[in-house]
Amino acid sequence: MPDDELEVALHGARARVLADLAAREVADPEVVSLVEAAVTHRRWWVAQWPDGAEFVAGLVAQDVQDALLERRGRWPLCPSCAEPHALDVEPELGPDPHWVCSPHGTVVAPVGGLT
Repeated sequence: MPDDELEVALHGARARVLADLAAREVADPEVVSLVEAAVTHRRWWVAQWPDGAEFVAGLVAQDVQDALLERRGRWPLCPSCAEPHALDVEPELGPDPHWVCSPHGTVVAPVGGLT
C-alpha cells in the first residue's frame, strides 16, 4: 500500500474516533493520547496487511474503547437503555463499522457519527 493511502486510512480512523469522543465530551488530552497510541499500533498492522485498511477505523475505535475501560470505565454508553452498558463496534473486523446496542441489536451510529 502506498504511504499516502495508508496515511489517509489512519487519519480517517483518527478523525472518526475523535469525533465520537468529542460528541460524548471525553476528548481530553489523556484520551487523545490513547487515540494516538491506537493509531500508531494500527499503522504497523495496516502496513503488514494493506487489504485491512478499510477495517482500521473500527479497530482503532475498539482499541480506544478497551483502553478507556481500563482507565475510566465503559465508553460509549448506550443512549437508549436504562441499564448502563457500552456500545459495541460491529462488525468487529469489517468495513463501515458502526456502534451497536448489543442487547437490542440496534444500530446507534456509524463510527464517527455519535451525537
